[in-house]
Amino acid sequence: MASVIDTSKMNEGQRAALETAEAARTEAGEMATFASSLFLGNPDFGNLFPFPDQSPDDRAEGDEFLAKLRAFLKSHVDADAIDRDGEIPDEVLRGLAEMKAFAIKIPKKYGGLGLSQVNYARAATLLGSHCANLTALLSAHQSIGVPQPVLTFGTDAQKEKYLPRFAKGEISAFALTENEVGSDPARMKTTAEPDGDEFVINGEKLWCTNGVKAGVIVVMARTPARSEDKSGRQPITAFIVEMDSPGVEVVTRCHFMGLRALYNGVIRFTNVRVHKEAILHREGKGLKVALTTLNTGRLTLPAGCLGMAKNSLKIVRKWAAEREQWGAPIGKHAAIADKIARIAAQTFAMEAMTEFVCAMVDRDKDADIRIEAAMAKMWGTERGWEIADETMQIRGGRGYETADSLRNRGEEPIAVERNMRDARINTIFEGSSEIMRLFIAREALDPHLKIGAAVVNSRLPMGERAKAGAKAALHYAWWYPTRWLPLPAKNAGGLPSELACVVRFINRRSRMLSRALFHGIAKFGPKLDRQQLFLGRIVEIGTELFALSCAVSKTQVVLNGKSKSERDDLLLLIKFLCEDTRRKVDERFRCLHAKGDADGYRLASLLLDDANALPELML
Repeated sequence: MASVIDTSKMNEGQRAALETAEAARTEAGEMATFASSLFLGNPDFGNLFPFPDQSPDDRAEGDEFLAKLRAFLKSHVDADAIDRDGEIPDEVLRGLAEMKAFAIKIPKKYGGLGLSQVNYARAATLLGSHCANLTALLSAHQSIGVPQPVLTFGTDAQKEKYLPRFAKGEISAFALTENEVGSDPARMKTTAEPDGDEFVINGEKLWCTNGVKAGVIVVMARTPARSEDKSGRQPITAFIVEMDSPGVEVVTRCHFMGLRALYNGVIRFTNVRVHKEAILHREGKGLKVALTTLNTGRLTLPAGCLGMAKNSLKIVRKWAAEREQWGAPIGKHAAIADKIARIAAQTFAMEAMTEFVCAMVDRDKDADIRIEAAMAKMWGTERGWEIADETMQIRGGRGYETADSLRNRGEEPIAVERNMRDARINTIFEGSSEIMRLFIAREALDPHLKIGAAVVNSRLPMGERAKAGAKAALHYAWWYPTRWLPLPAKNAGGLPSELACVVRFINRRSRMLSRALFHGIAKFGPKLDRQQLFLGRIVEIGTELFALSCAVSKTQVVLNGKSKSERDDLLLLIKFLCEDTRRKVDERFRCLHAKGDADGYRLASLLLDDANALPELML
């Protein structure tokens, strides 16, 4: 897919970064997923309705494990003590191992629980409501550590060797980040040089979550360039590395603002020898392993945020009903009531979005969930942070006070302060919000790139570019006018009127979104990749519409069997969520081409390029 984008006018670093990322992309399927269709202005609600409700058998299987986990968390896990001490007690780790919490999705034939992705997310939600440190431990191990890539890419021999170990409680980790490598793997310095049937790994990895506790990890390293690759660029390969191998050293454990019991460290590899049978997938396909693993792995973050959000809603409902100021409970004052309503609506949408994408995985292990998973991660973690912030605002001084301090003076030890510290990392973990926006934008642009990128690709002959231009003109001569037509939403019949009007709103704004994206392509051309604020707003609009769509679909299923009063309550929530979404979406449409964007960029450049600029701002 690298040939689709013209890199001839980029500098070496830009070209390397883009071509490395493009080479690891998976081609989108012929059929657009629901989220991707939102950017095309023709959302197919048949991909969303009916909401994929969990089967009774699958739910029962999950309920059995969740009951054990809930009881264990209540009786054995003191989240405040874990935060205070910066350690997870050994008895907690043993207890989790005994209930196979380190092997939730590992098939039963390897000793695991064999639970579905939806049940795994339910477990993450429960953990997120109780202890973020345990959530991070189990997520880093199972979502991006060794189990998931081995399940997806491992050989039968690798599965037989490693998966039973996790069923017994062994912990794993994933080592990608380096001092100069965050979201740009083209800068990776760790190498793996072939030596007979082995590879010799040298390098250092930063922020390896679980690395301090892990028995085995996945390591990304550069291997020699293939002879057929004319660029000479060294590809990235994924290796399974035993932590007790000679030359593996835990240099230091890292400590953070939140997640104080995170077993995160710097890992150094000095002449570490691994057999070629330890390669995951194939040599040179490491970034593909990483990106594919992250697509599913990211879903644990919104699930954990959902648990925190539900706990926060429980906290503010109780506090706002009991705390009186100016002659009334604070929840009766409009400023606080608005916050509570927004927390409730966003929590419901977060749950619907997470459930829907997890169900996509369960329905088809090879499903293309790139856009949906990235949206769930970005939207869920950002709303999670906002909910943590608003919960603290509602609790006031008692929110800012630590649970231990509240306990010491006789008040209920509600850990809002801890939740806020722990929640902040989620918008950074496993792809920052900024990277998620660019990732989603790239996927949203893919249909247009396939049609029109060749027109402006200076590497192609003029004849080929002219032919591509004619083909693109013919396509858009039909496509663009249809984005203005008030066509009904596809496959969205049979909805109650209260939901049908929300679907019509989503359909109309989707058409506006497709036109706005097309106008941006026409305006900026090959320089569109530099318009990150424009692309970010486009992505935010699409993501807000996706969150609302999932909530509507879930509501349709939940309404069945409800009493009239219960139906009215849920429809009120959806009405509020729709109006909140309308406000945010329309604001982003108004600001798509904000005049201040260019001024802001020039101001930042001034401050970065001239250390003496604007002395009024200096200390």
